[in-house]
Amino acid sequence: MNILEKIVARKKEELVQRKALVSVEQLQAMPHFKRTTYSTKAFLADPARTGIIAEFKRQSPSKGVINGIADVVTVTGAYAQAASAVSVLTDTDFFGGRSEDLMAARVHEIPLLRKDFMVDPYQVYEAKAMGADLILLIAACLEVDQVKQLAALAHGLGLEVLLEIHDETELGHICEEVDLVGVNNRNLKTFEVSIQTSLDLIGRIPADKPAIAESGISNVDTIVTLRAAGFKGFLIGENFMKEANPSIAFADFVNQLKAS
Repeated sequence: MNILEKIVARKKEELVQRKALVSVEQLQAMPHFKRTTYSTKAFLADPARTGIIAEFKRQSPSKGVINGIADVVTVTGAYAQAASAVSVLTDTDFFGGRSEDLMAARVHEIPLLRKDFMVDPYQVYEAKAMGADLILLIAACLEVDQVKQLAALAHGLGLEVLLEIHDETELGHICEEVDLVGVNNRNLKTFEVSIQTSLDLIGRIPADKPAIAESGISNVDTIVTLRAAGFKGFLIGENFMKEANPSIAFADFVNQLKAS
């Protein structure tokens, strides 16, 4: 069993517990459920912003603890100044995230991505209740019809959908129901990283679905290369979170990007 299979298996066990504790009806009654969401597509098109989707991530299966002390409100507030969206990990067992992190970040006026392993409609309702604007659907752990079902539900709740693919075999998961297509340069089965993955796939992504490069982006030159290739967004997490002060690391990166 590879790491992705382990994560998904654990997620299904976790969902049994979460559903028993909070019903869909209770989620629908939560304060954030009726809020008007922000559009990540619109923020990506705003020339005043950077295209960066900056991530708040405490740990990962491959690196262990990345930053166990950073304050989610402070860091995501710094991100919100120039990012086009903010990604918040909510998986606990493998990434050290929690629902409360996303809910705390909701104080900022910027699209929030619920970064988790979505395998069940219940999680879409959860995302809306937490205050998310965008959900992630990972092709590697979903069938095409599941992507369509979950994306349609998300749209019905006012959420946008980022579909993540890893190689050309997953291009068939791209469907009308998704809004954005991300190419993860990190293979979730081996955790090896290569920017070439994005460059190889950009020509196969429909022009009406903004392309997002994910993982392995640690310098401005990489963004310049990816942008020239056609990418509209750049999901960056570990590069900022590994620093003692992610807020300063992000601000410095933005200044370098503007100077380029």
